[in-house]
Amino acid sequence: MTTDVGSRRGARHARTTELSTLPDGGHGHGHGGPVPPAPWRTRIVLALLVLPALVATGLGLWQLWPAAAGVPDRVPVVVEGSELVSATVVGPLEGEAAGDASWPTSEDSTIGNVQIRLADGSTSGMQAEPRFELEPGDPVIALYIGDFAETPVPYVFMDYEREVPLGILAVAYVLVVLLVARWRGLAALVGLAVAFAVFVGFTFPALLSGENAMGVALVTSSAVMLAVLYLAHGLTARTTVALLGTLAGLALTAGIGAWATGAAQITGASEEIAQNLPTIAPGVDLRGIALCGLVLAGMGVLNDVTITQASAVWELRALAPLAPRRMLFARAMRIGRDHIASTVYTIAFAYVGAALPLLLTVWLLDQTPMMTLTSGEIAEEIVRTLVGSIGLVLAIPITTAIAAVTVPTGAALAASAGVGHDGADPTPEDDVPTRPDERV
Repeated sequence: MTTDVGSRRGARHARTTELSTLPDGGHGHGHGGPVPPAPWRTRIVLALLVLPALVATGLGLWQLWPAAAGVPDRVPVVVEGSELVSATVVGPLEGEAAGDASWPTSEDSTIGNVQIRLADGSTSGMQAEPRFELEPGDPVIALYIGDFAETPVPYVFMDYEREVPLGILAVAYVLVVLLVARWRGLAALVGLAVAFAVFVGFTFPALLSGENAMGVALVTSSAVMLAVLYLAHGLTARTTVALLGTLAGLALTAGIGAWATGAAQITGASEEIAQNLPTIAPGVDLRGIALCGLVLAGMGVLNDVTITQASAVWELRALAPLAPRRMLFARAMRIGRDHIASTVYTIAFAYVGAALPLLLTVWLLDQTPMMTLTSGEIAEEIVRTLVGSIGLVLAIPITTAIAAVTVPTGAALAASAGVGHDGADPTPEDDVPTRPDERV
């Protein structure tokens, strides 16, 4: 009788232990406190893996940093003697100035002439094409040409002034990020500022001075990811895993992109603005700039999926302390597959929205669909989308595998279960930049 009771107890214990290895097992959640810090050996291995990337990034910045003499001079927006001014549209001009046909560019160029009020309160006339449909009260940027042309309308419409609405949008964006994400949001905004500083201070001058575009792309992406990931997500083992996955994805994207741009004869000169660039900066390599843009375009999405996959593995470990690593990988890859499925059409839809005028223009051309897809303008974007997507898809299993191997074992998690029986973190994540249980 005692033997039977002991057998039944042993069977119940075995079933309970088996449940604790599953992410949805009830007992597993009872033991599932915050994941403890990674063992020191794991931290050393992660540091050794990141160290070469850090050293290579520093050496790349030193080697590729452009000399001041090699960067082309900036081109003046207006010629000497003219100036751009801010003004406000008052209304249509009347009298001779409203229809003066002496403007040399087109006999219809003055049909849309309007009266503007300058910053000092005075009024004057501004030449504008009818297609702009200016209305009273519109803030505009006007070019003064009175010293070069004898005309009763000494200003020419250049563009709308957009500082106020863009400023409002920027402030609203910052406030929303801070209110919802709090410290994490602030850290992410700081990382974004660092990224733009890298672009302006290093990437753009290096490309314009003719430095190797592939090297510039890899150094830029590595430097930006090192700053952005650690600033936004903290100096943790989880963040380091995401960084390693991101760097692997970027390396794959760069390698595949180098082949694709050559095989598909992507010249980087499909747009008129790009075609004019060599006249301003003779040292630029348009094909290299296209490749660099391809790599940089993949950074944001890669960062998104890698940090998501690393976090998924950590959270699954917290719910299932005794789950084997292969099970963590399999369950996290389910999340990764959903992410892949959504990202595939997200990238495509983003391109359609950004290039809609171009797509409409190409669609109107009487040619076969294959000719349309392989035309220079469309082919460049297709290559960018496909190469970036391949790098993204491959980065997901790589990151998940690294995370499954790196996340602390169930024994270490069970030992730290005293933090809270319900698995709740006693310190709200939103109130501190880095959770104590996540520190490397």
